[in-house]
Amino acid sequence: MSNDGNKFWKRNTAKVPGSIQHVYGAQHPPFDPLLHANLIKAGNRPPPTTPGKPKKATTFQEFESTTSDAWDVDDDELLAMGAQNLNIEVVMETANKVIENHSRQQELQRQDDSLEVEQREEDPTEEDPEEQEVEGEEEVERAQEGELHSPEVSFTSSSYTDVRLVKSHSEAPIGSPKDAESERAALHRQRSLPHRPPVIPLVARFGDQNTSGTPAMTEREASRLDKFRQILAGPNTDLEELRKLSWSGIPRQVRPITWKLLSGYLPANAERRENVLQRKRQEYFGFIQQYYDSRNDEHHQDTYRQIHIDIPRTNPLIPLFQQASVQEIFERILFIWAIRHPASGYVQGINDLVTPFFVVFVFEYIEEEVENFDVSSLEEEALRNIEADSFWCMSKLLDGIQDNYTFAQPGIQRKVKALEELVSRIDESVHRHMHQYEVEYLQFAFRWMNNLLMRELPLRCTIRLWDTYQAEPEGFSHFHLYVCAAFLVRWRKEILEEKDFQGLMILLQNLPTMHWGNEEVSVLLAEAYRLKFAFADAPNHYKR
Repeated sequence: MSNDGNKFWKRNTAKVPGSIQHVYGAQHPPFDPLLHANLIKAGNRPPPTTPGKPKKATTFQEFESTTSDAWDVDDDELLAMGAQNLNIEVVMETANKVIENHSRQQELQRQDDSLEVEQREEDPTEEDPEEQEVEGEEEVERAQEGELHSPEVSFTSSSYTDVRLVKSHSEAPIGSPKDAESERAALHRQRSLPHRPPVIPLVARFGDQNTSGTPAMTEREASRLDKFRQILAGPNTDLEELRKLSWSGIPRQVRPITWKLLSGYLPANAERRENVLQRKRQEYFGFIQQYYDSRNDEHHQDTYRQIHIDIPRTNPLIPLFQQASVQEIFERILFIWAIRHPASGYVQGINDLVTPFFVVFVFEYIEEEVENFDVSSLEEEALRNIEADSFWCMSKLLDGIQDNYTFAQPGIQRKVKALEELVSRIDESVHRHMHQYEVEYLQFAFRWMNNLLMRELPLRCTIRLWDTYQAEPEGFSHFHLYVCAAFLVRWRKEILEEKDFQGLMILLQNLPTMHWGNEEVSVLLAEAYRLKFAFADAPNHYKR
């Protein structure tokens, strides 16, 4: 792309309405359809779409069909990491092991696929493809349930390759040559279509119901859940042990109480918790009575208007967040927080930070899926509790990163600069490639810091990520930097393939993570943990 084209892009990102969002100093450049259209009209057409880049979901059904589960408990190594004292050698060895195992599984899968293609080319009539397809789907299901642990047959959600096991002639269904020919033709058509991952809900289920109606849970899942319950059942919860166990993910059944404890909202002493909950909930609704009627006052109406505009944009593909009662809850939470924090006020992006807490605390009262759940079916007291708990936990989170949202957002400016310096040390090729095409880190990483990667990851992944952030010391304010660095380098291949400013910006603002699940998040966290221990205590390592 020419330098004139680069200037055109930058000039338009500054002038096209909606391309830069300004609220009390906040500026970040999300991908804008209007901007995209203007670029095309000007002759700067984006590079042709390749099969490797999945198209953006346009409906909730498409979104749902391309998502993975949030709590696919498949990280024994990370659990071991959490169970150890934070010894550098142990952590580094464990993080390396997770990453190496992930890479080895991908390589084995690629070798298996190549071997299968060669076998089909040598003798295409040796196996029945349709029978293999059925068994392959069964293997995927069992692998997702944790029943398969061998790297040769384990399912890696990052590759989503066809999983087929060879069947003998005696096991294949018998049919006429004409039937076999039509089956092969159908299979050929099927393989010519883009492969779609299994349909998995937005947030991890309590458990698939078996014939007896009880939750289907693996032995390892049950063991982890028992460990959490043992820690939580004591008269005084050992928060350090709870953090170690939570680092590798928290079971949905105990996530609400665990998040409240790790955030500092609830005390470790079990006897005091009920009184604290009652007092804090009453205090929140006292704020509502005191302040909420002032939302239309002249000095507050701009804040309320911006909140009112932003709430419908929060997770627009998920019906739960489009319900009027849910939007009213979010408006009250955000307005009260803004009134009580005049140094920053409300900034666009804070609205996203309510959603993980709201979803997790809704699960305290329901067992079904949350995407289409009608919150009006909950009792009024339950809804009030969810609202107050979400407010206080979000407030605890923002207390640690409030300089991200004060005037000129100095916290974000510092973190983006630190990210640039860190990436220049860990992957100089990516760093130079971005500078070669005049991509500034602030143009894409501002949103990563402002929204804590919530615009880049599916909600189920954010919830899993926040399990670790709550368990990690200064998780939101410090560890997040290393997660962003690991996240950027994760896409080095795709980044280096883009050869102009426009292509790089479209990629970095629309990274293909819709299929991501627990495994990808676990690998990302392991790499971030490794970076933290390599650089956090020696900041001069990433300063030239």
